[in-house]
Amino acid sequence: MKKIISFCLLVFFVMLFSSAKVDYKKGWISLFDGKSLNGWKVGDNASTFSVDSGMIIVHGVTAHLFYDGDVQQHNFKNFEFKAQVKTMPGANSGIYFHTVFQQSSWPVKGYEVQVNNSHTDWRRTGSLYGIEDVKEVYVKDNEWFTEYVKVEGKRVIIKINDKTVVDYTEPENVKREKGDEGRVISSGTFALQGHDPKSIVYFKNIMVKPLPD
Repeated sequence: MKKIISFCLLVFFVMLFSSAKVDYKKGWISLFDGKSLNGWKVGDNASTFSVDSGMIIVHGVTAHLFYDGDVQQHNFKNFEFKAQVKTMPGANSGIYFHTVFQQSSWPVKGYEVQVNNSHTDWRRTGSLYGIEDVKEVYVKDNEWFTEYVKVEGKRVIIKINDKTVVDYTEPENVKREKGDEGRVISSGTFALQGHDPKSIVYFKNIMVKPLPD
């Protein structure tokens, strides 16, 4: 009987340990349930973000919505990320990665992937903001497009509708200018940006595929 109990306990702990590990063969995992902001966290100006018809609607004063859910305990290092995005004319937004929750202001940790097809800022959709910027406009306002980010090691690949617009490898021991010290590869969560009251942007089908470290 003791042997049976010991064996059962062994099986239980093996299963428990296995379930706690990421199954990299599972593929894409949704970060947004399409109905609520469960699993997401915003500090100041929370009214900038709302949910309707399966979309996160970004419209309001400057704010950032951070993924705070259970997937990877909202701490990602190597991954593939994709979301469907639609911008209204003059809109500006962004997708941060390797960041961490802040109550207010612009995130100081992590990189920003630009969302901007017609705002006055010349850095267009797909830019690795301030690091490797895109001047070309690859997609139009009022149309859904897919923005994709892959981080593996020090390499960042950004695609817009399957077209690679950035392929950047961070130099070893990179040193950023004052104020941008946090713009380095590390690990962390994702955040969506509310840029200004005139910007209206929609996000849906927000997905991640964790990759082995």
